[in-house]
Amino acid sequence: MENVVLIVHLILALSLIGVVLLQRSEGGGLGMGGGGGGVVSGRSAATALGKVTWILAIAFICTSIALTIIAAEQSAGASVVDRITDAPAPAAPALPDLGDALLPPTGGDATPLVPQAD
Repeated sequence: MENVVLIVHLILALSLIGVVLLQRSEGGGLGMGGGGGGVVSGRSAATALGKVTWILAIAFICTSIALTIIAAEQSAGASVVDRITDAPAPAAPALPDLGDALLPPTGGDATPLVPQAD
């Protein structure tokens, strides 16, 4: 069920993006420019794309709420804090045995970087 709602949600999102991009820009941002929809009212007549945008937006919000409800039902009784406290403490990683790796490669007269235990 969740996968079906998620697929419908994604299709609605892509459709909503497409419909919004198809609409004519009216420059309504910050009250600048815009189409002359009427002398008295600043609102233009609703177009078919405007109505489709509203329908897709409402359907998108409904699928968002449905996905939230589904996710809440699946995680009922589970808490992130419970997962943290139930997890065992990680063991300290063992240090690798470097052996003679800290000795100079030439050997001979050079003094070692780390004193050797005899």
